[in-house]
Amino acid sequence: MKWYHYIACFFAGFFLANTVPHFVHGISGDQFPTPFSNPMGKGPSSSTVNVIWALANLLVGYILLRAGKLSNQRVWTLVVFFIGIAFTGIMLSVGFQDKLTH
Repeated sequence: MKWYHYIACFFAGFFLANTVPHFVHGISGDQFPTPFSNPMGKGPSSSTVNVIWALANLLVGYILLRAGKLSNQRVWTLVVFFIGIAFTGIMLSVGFQDKLTH
């Protein structure tokens, strides 16, 4: 395995974890911040924008998953993939914890 396979696995986890909140809010018809909101990442984006953003994250995550050659035969790729998911989950939980107060 080359070093960039591990980077791809990390970012696959990153993008795939970021898919979840945007897709859930989008299909629920709720507004939720995206990079396209004003102010960026803080203001509300429509549910349609959230679904589109989730699908973009899903596509990028899938491409990176394939590029990273994630496999249960390569345990370290799974570990790095999980770290990417955990990092994103924690980062999003901190970043969005006060989204309803603004």
